[in-house]
Amino acid sequence: MEDSYARVLWTAIEPIHIVTYFCPEPIQASKDVGLKGYWMGYFGGRAAPLGPVAPGVVEATFYGFHPRLVRRAIPDAWTFASPETILRTRQAAAAKVLRRLAPSVDEVAVKANPLLSKVIEAANSPGFTLFSANRDVPTPEDPVEALWQACATLREHRGDGHIAILVSEGIGGAESLVLAAAVADTPFDTITRTRAWTPEELQAAVDSLAARGLLHGDGSITEKGRVFRQEIEERTNRLAAPPYQVLDDPEELVTLLQPVARAVLDSGEIPFSIVSVPKPA
Repeated sequence: MEDSYARVLWTAIEPIHIVTYFCPEPIQASKDVGLKGYWMGYFGGRAAPLGPVAPGVVEATFYGFHPRLVRRAIPDAWTFASPETILRTRQAAAAKVLRRLAPSVDEVAVKANPLLSKVIEAANSPGFTLFSANRDVPTPEDPVEALWQACATLREHRGDGHIAILVSEGIGGAESLVLAAAVADTPFDTITRTRAWTPEELQAAVDSLAARGLLHGDGSITEKGRVFRQEIEERTNRLAAPPYQVLDDPEELVTLLQPVARAVLDSGEIPFSIVSVPKPA
């Protein structure tokens, strides 16, 4: 299977997964089980498949968040709700969103779930920590909950591979965010708001990347930096691609998932453009 298919499938999987972070039902559900504030819901929900882990585990596996932001939520989250409770709540709330935004999602789930399960079973797990934890989560009986959990599992597989490449290239968490923001021409203050790195820490990341010729001193991307970032994405695609080789027709899975992904993005509930899903012809 071509590496490009892995990225195309990611553009369909990612919107389905991220409803848990932005849509009202999952955010309210995390509060209803006792988690305090958005970030405790985020870290508690995403880390729940790992069990009641210490903050250092979350810092390592989530990578781009400042440790102080993680430690405001973990391990306190586990004193308010167990990982098992958080998992069940998260799955149910995500399914509720998907049914609201994409009424055909039940039909999609029936057809897509066997294909997604096949891909997950074919994926290697050593070194893919969040993927492995999600893979071991029992499959929900509800088909839409199962669809969401499968998409979450494969989303984390890609993310684990991406982090492995960043580590191998000596790109730290703050540096990875600065580099991505420079490529997208996004203001760095977004990173301060969403990842808790201070302006001084981000400037240190800019200086480090500039010393490697990847950024200019003002934080804008160099041609070398643009090529470097594209190579990281291509290597991420290559690491993500092998599990999909078990599919006889990868386009079938893309065709099934894209309308659901498109409905999520068209809802306006995702506050920024993470991926672009082609509109139907």
